[in-house]
Amino acid sequence: MSPRILVDADACPVKDEVYKVAWRHEVPVAIVSNSHLRVPDHPLIERVTVSSGFDAADDWIAEQACARTVVVTADILLADRCLKAGAAVISPTGKPFTASSIGAAVATRAIMADLRSGMGENIGGPAPFSKADRSRFLSALDEALVRLKRQ
Repeated sequence: MSPRILVDADACPVKDEVYKVAWRHEVPVAIVSNSHLRVPDHPLIERVTVSSGFDAADDWIAEQACARTVVVTADILLADRCLKAGAAVISPTGKPFTASSIGAAVATRAIMADLRSGMGENIGGPAPFSKADRSRFLSALDEALVRLKRQ
């Protein structure tokens, strides 16, 4: 089985970068979303529109994830599911999720959710997406695909 990229696409800021890297490596991409998204008309790009059910896109991606896939997501719980399936997982900022880092990420997510809901705290969201994030993402995706092709 050849490598494949799965993108949690609804709020993904790096879809264009995914296409560029996928075309260069000739790797198929599945763009997964709850609503119809425009994607390039290219044989390597597949649009997957799932139901609007809660976590439908996450469930589809997690079911497809395996050791030959790279998953692009900012969703920590989805990242955890995909890592357990053997996939490489990269956030849109280029930060790889790993077996050793995911536990702390899940715990931090739970703490932040508690702060937001229990205390009504306005603790803000993630930092704005930057050019450095985009560059780091391109490099991380390229490296992940090179590693998969060597296996």
